Amino acid sequence: MVHWTGENSSVILILTKYYHADMGKVLESSLWRSSDFGTTYTKLTLQPGVTTVIDNFYICPTNKRKIILVSSSLSDRDQSLFLSTDEGATFQKQLIPFSVETLIFHPKEEDKVLAYSKESKLYVTSDLGKKWTLLQERVTKDHVFWAVSGVDADTDLVHMEAQDLGGGFRYVTCHIHNCSDKTLAAPFAGPVDRSSLTVQDDYIFFKATSTNRTKYYVSYRRSEFVLMKLPKYALPKDLQIISTDENQVLVAVQEWHQTDTYTLYQSDPRGERYSLVLEAVRSSRQAGESVVIDILEVRGVKGVFLANQKVDGKVVTLITYNKGRDWDRLRPPSTDMNGKPTNCEPPDCHLHLHLRWADNPYVSGTVHTKDTAPGLIMGAGNLGSQLVEYKEEMYITSDCGHSWRQVFEEEHHILYLDHGGVIVAIKDTSIPLKILKFSVDEGLTWSTHNFTSTSVFVDGLLSEPGDETLVMTVFGHISFRSDWELVKVDFRPSFSRPCSEEDYSSWDLANLQGDRCIMGQQRSFRKRKPSSWCIKGRAFTSALASRVCACRPSDFLWYRKVVSNTCEGGVDLQQSPTPLQCPLTPPRGLQVRVRGQAVAVRPGEDVLFEVRQEQGDVLTTKYQVDLGDGFKAMYMNLTLTGEPIRHRYESPGIYRVSVRAENTAGHDEAVLFVQVNSPLQALYLEVVPVVGINQEVNLTAVLLPPNPNLTVFYWWIGHSLQPLLSLDNSVATRFADTGDVRVTVQAACGNSVLQDSRVVRVLDQFQVVPLQFSRALDAHNPNTPEWREDVGLVVTRLLSKETGVPEELLVTVVRPGLPTLADLYVLLPSPRPTRKRSITSDKRLMAIQQVLNAQKISFLLRGGVRVLVAVRDMDTDSQRPGGGSGYWAVAVLFVIGLFAVGAFILYKFKRKRPGRTVYAQMHNEKEQEMTSPVSHSQGAQSPIQGEGFIDGDLDSQTLGNHSGVVLSINSREMHSYLVS
Repeated sequence: MVHWTGENSSVILILTKYYHADMGKVLESSLWRSSDFGTTYTKLTLQPGVTTVIDNFYICPTNKRKIILVSSSLSDRDQSLFLSTDEGATFQKQLIPFSVETLIFHPKEEDKVLAYSKESKLYVTSDLGKKWTLLQERVTKDHVFWAVSGVDADTDLVHMEAQDLGGGFRYVTCHIHNCSDKTLAAPFAGPVDRSSLTVQDDYIFFKATSTNRTKYYVSYRRSEFVLMKLPKYALPKDLQIISTDENQVLVAVQEWHQTDTYTLYQSDPRGERYSLVLEAVRSSRQAGESVVIDILEVRGVKGVFLANQKVDGKVVTLITYNKGRDWDRLRPPSTDMNGKPTNCEPPDCHLHLHLRWADNPYVSGTVHTKDTAPGLIMGAGNLGSQLVEYKEEMYITSDCGHSWRQVFEEEHHILYLDHGGVIVAIKDTSIPLKILKFSVDEGLTWSTHNFTSTSVFVDGLLSEPGDETLVMTVFGHISFRSDWELVKVDFRPSFSRPCSEEDYSSWDLANLQGDRCIMGQQRSFRKRKPSSWCIKGRAFTSALASRVCACRPSDFLWYRKVVSNTCEGGVDLQQSPTPLQCPLTPPRGLQVRVRGQAVAVRPGEDVLFEVRQEQGDVLTTKYQVDLGDGFKAMYMNLTLTGEPIRHRYESPGIYRVSVRAENTAGHDEAVLFVQVNSPLQALYLEVVPVVGINQEVNLTAVLLPPNPNLTVFYWWIGHSLQPLLSLDNSVATRFADTGDVRVTVQAACGNSVLQDSRVVRVLDQFQVVPLQFSRALDAHNPNTPEWREDVGLVVTRLLSKETGVPEELLVTVVRPGLPTLADLYVLLPSPRPTRKRSITSDKRLMAIQQVLNAQKISFLLRGGVRVLVAVRDMDTDSQRPGGGSGYWAVAVLFVIGLFAVGAFILYKFKRKRPGRTVYAQMHNEKEQEMTSPVSHSQGAQSPIQGEGFIDGDLDSQTLGNHSGVVLSINSREMHSYLVS
């Protein structure tokens, strides 16, 4: 870092740092000080015998003698500040309890400083860093601002963007002497987007996004925040503040259809309403996703801007002299730097300039202008029909763009000295240099100067702030491993005397059409004559005279005088010469909307309806409002006052809101539909877990609360990415192939979205056995999916324990509604061979039939109520087909049962035979014979009683108001099985 401490000072400070890339930190630093314009330098020793690493230094803008160095130890444990009040001649060390990220001096009071820490905390000092106080935590970096003098009533106010406990970001303010959570003020009630707060001159800006829509807000001189009103069809996806000078905001907006261009708009004095200035301005993204827009304000002459416009892939440079009301292309010079014709004639050929900022802060960008040198512009570009990226010839104008001359064939870094009386140019190149070029006649002629005897890689140029001196410093390095080389270049000996009035001539500001009335006045400036070798000095002023012009139509933009235009009299497009009675016009463009744009609200929630009217009379118009729930009213001046209509809907539903505006000239109507619904609480996907190929199956989403006609259901079946949409909570589908298919449903109602998912097994063969329960179960049936799933799981486990059929081959599905019925799905085992004998399909069904007929499957409800599970009578409910060839009737089961008594007795005998080990592994590819020597004492205990879903009370909200919760289970001759 190199810094000239301030105007009228001969002190230069240079900070050199050695950055270790692998360690990611600065290991060494040196601070050098010169007090003779850079002729000699002294290395400062801050702590004798101690290695001190200086990370950065800051100079007070209102008192250049006050300097703060930020230092850290190599261990990163301690951080300290070094404070100076004598331009760096001496320093005082001050330890601090936090790590500094950046410092912000107060714009008016020199001892007040804000410190932003690496932990996102904000501190303040009122004594130049001796004592620090924590102001706020979770503050957004680079979005902290001191009060603006003349705008904020309290100069000790701090504007900041901070994160709240909920994770959102807010715009808050506080006083530096009393800043706590209780004293924080929130000028805007709602959340703001992260890193969007900007406080600049008279204005405060931020953006806020809700329901995927971003809105931009502005406050003028700390008044209430209002929406920034762009033209009707402008749909911004990004907005950048370009300028807030002279009570006007210039913004660049990237609209929905733009990718590498922006549109320029300028505001009224309050920054609220915007008018189009220029379309398709080129933009690019730099490192860190920062946006660079090709527009440049020419310093020294108000109202002059340069911009690069991209149309049909071609980039051209434009200039305006009246803040964007009129734009023209740059005139090309007739000859090149060697005096040869350029053969560049409009309209096919113009001058185009690169409008880039330099990454290095110590060199100029591609276009160089200064406040102290009005009318003087130097830039890199080319002649032709469009801007060419690799061409960077240097051009200069001394009359603010009216005429141009070529001066170099390659890009140069530029430095203005003595109000532009000396122009210094050094070639922008990667090779070492030892000469520079300079001009004392605004670029008409150039001389060379050997600033060093050894070629140097130039890193930057530095002059005293204000460019009013004739002393400069060139700094760089001889090789990439060498120390810095600093060379002082003093042009003072070349000028023997100060300038007098005879050494100046005048020039008049004019646009490209030759019009001298620009921004409402004629302005004249003075410049040094080319033949006069004299020093302009610090007292020089370039402005010579100005005269106010009479107003003309060109001084107005959309019937408003261009901001900062000083014309008087003449034409006034803001007023009609004679007052006329406005004809009565019918209302047109009537709109009704909910404040906040959300048309889905909750019962009992305040809803603010806003009514707007784009055209037509408002004073004599009556507005009839119907809010859809019985509320009707008549209003006058509804759109004139802008006051919203506050209302509450008590019941869920869809309400039709209508507003009819009517006067004697006509009428208009606006309609809005408002959804009032409670947030969704629970969603359960209910589907038969086993289906056959091409068998129709219903997918049902059980929703709490139901919200009929207000909920949209999205269904994903299998691997399809395209969902099915329905307003009904049930859809029918079929599956063409066997396998496991995942079904997912989402329910969306207002801002609430819930999801549930199930896996359906599609088989070509299986059996279905209809089941029924004791009637006592109906009184305890809450008819909820969770309860039905729990009861089905209990029945499945009981049947598996009693019959020896693996649990994964049995699925019990309890049907919704009353009476309580169920279906038992008996699946076929995997076709893979097994070493052990497995129970055949017929034997599984016989075993199930036997235990059901023998009334061995039962369970207890709370209160001792026993529920028996049995085969459902086929006369009341026939057995449903399961798919493929697996269709069974209840009668078949009875017949098989009669013929298989002997086989079943033998089967039971084999189960009682000792010496066999039982394996109850739940593998889909194996079905093993189950035999076990179990004592009756072991069988007295229920093996399911320890399950959590049975022992504990189920959620009462899930089961409704019923108390029929399964608490214990009992089955006759229940066995405990060894699991290995």
